[in-house]
Amino acid sequence: MITHDVRAHRSKDELPRENQLAWKIAAVAADPVAVDDDVVDMIINRIIDNASVGIASLNRGPIKSARAMANAHLRNGGATLFGLPSDHRVCAEWAAWANGTAVRELDFHDTFLAADYSHPGDNIPPILAVAQQCGKSGADLLRGIATGYEIQVNLVKAICLHEHKIDHIAHIGPSASAGVGALLGLPTEIIFQSVQQGLHTTVTTRQSRKGEISTWKAFAPAYAGKLAIEAVDRCMRGEGAPSPIYEGEDSVISFILNGRTARDRGEDPFAPTYHVPLPGAGESKRAILETYTKEHSAEYQSQALIDLAFRMGQKIGDFDKVKSIVLHTSHHTHYVIGTGAGDPQKMDPNASRETLDHSIMYIFAVALQDGEWHHVKSYAPERAQRPDTVRLWHKVSTIEDPEWTRRYHSADPNEKAFGARVVITMEDGSVIEDELGIANAHPFGARPFTRPEYINKFKTLTEEILEPGESARFLDLVQDLPNLTAEQVCNLNPVAPAGYLEENPAKGIF
Repeated sequence: MITHDVRAHRSKDELPRENQLAWKIAAVAADPVAVDDDVVDMIINRIIDNASVGIASLNRGPIKSARAMANAHLRNGGATLFGLPSDHRVCAEWAAWANGTAVRELDFHDTFLAADYSHPGDNIPPILAVAQQCGKSGADLLRGIATGYEIQVNLVKAICLHEHKIDHIAHIGPSASAGVGALLGLPTEIIFQSVQQGLHTTVTTRQSRKGEISTWKAFAPAYAGKLAIEAVDRCMRGEGAPSPIYEGEDSVISFILNGRTARDRGEDPFAPTYHVPLPGAGESKRAILETYTKEHSAEYQSQALIDLAFRMGQKIGDFDKVKSIVLHTSHHTHYVIGTGAGDPQKMDPNASRETLDHSIMYIFAVALQDGEWHHVKSYAPERAQRPDTVRLWHKVSTIEDPEWTRRYHSADPNEKAFGARVVITMEDGSVIEDELGIANAHPFGARPFTRPEYINKFKTLTEEILEPGESARFLDLVQDLPNLTAEQVCNLNPVAPAGYLEENPAKGIF
């Protein structure tokens, strides 16, 4: 890996494009290095994982809306939609929109946490959609997906967006653009322009994950994927982009990220530097192996705490005898999904599912009581409004612990942790205390996810939806991904039984 120092520059510096981060990203995408066997296996796992959660969410509100919009853009030879037969095709950018929303809705697919947050599996829907529309093989698809993961993971390692209240989809715009470019075998110049457009059009604020969290949280990554496809299309036709998009005097680093912060402090806005790691020429793209999926349908920083709650709940006979529950945890967990966020909605029994899955107070209370977690039942209004749960939930608080923050940011995978130390104080003064750093399903956890666990997750989430034969067909096909023809790639969408899909009756513009 090569670490690239990236900072803002004045326009008069005339920074050569070869020294710009977008060009370096494009060079990685254009490098035709082979995909390693263990990376191939993990890509297959993540396509299965995406299909699991995508099929499970087919009849949820946002997906019905996204599918209706996509179906207004039918195209012969286009891309496929989750749940519909492979001869039903829509424009690739709209397939990415509908499928990406389905994948994101349940907050139940893969994650990577470092300087920023990410769900790198969000790269798969746009790259797969373009592969289907452009007649690309399974081997081509592997190169594209490996690239999308590589770019997003390394941007997330180096560039923190959330501290500037920018949503993490701003890393998907460049990564998905690079992944599509790699899939299509485009030259560095075109990918360079596409990456810049992909970033420029996807800088949005984190209000999508603050306060009254709406269904836009599910749409946002799909929006980035859709814009990435459109960016690549424009650049393939000879169009350019704002440049330098990262380093420019009025661009992202200078006026949105660290440069703006430095300026607000009276410091030099051109001095703060980011250190972005990227593979060198001929080096394998292996970043997907650093990512991890979810066993439980909730924000990733709650995964280990759900496992811990299962364990601690067994030690409590009467939950009404609990006086307080304090989670000593990282800065991120405290301020994003904990009481440090200052969001009253995170304590509201009438809050949306999107808000509840970003409330560790709610999640820990329910997991403690139930000893299990379900992607639908655990968020049902009747579950959230149960009086004994509300009483327990309102006794939970979080505190930032510098040691957990340090471990969260550690570059050592053996130290990196996303959990907490939990102290439960009972009314009689007795204390139950325990801690867990990583989820059981994490690669270093008690029960790491491997292919059988991904397949089991798929079957668990889809068994009441897909016919057994269709489930088997998809699983057999995807596990032969390196050898798939372009026609077979178009069958990488599980098909729901006739009559299963519900449609949104509301009319829009399209």
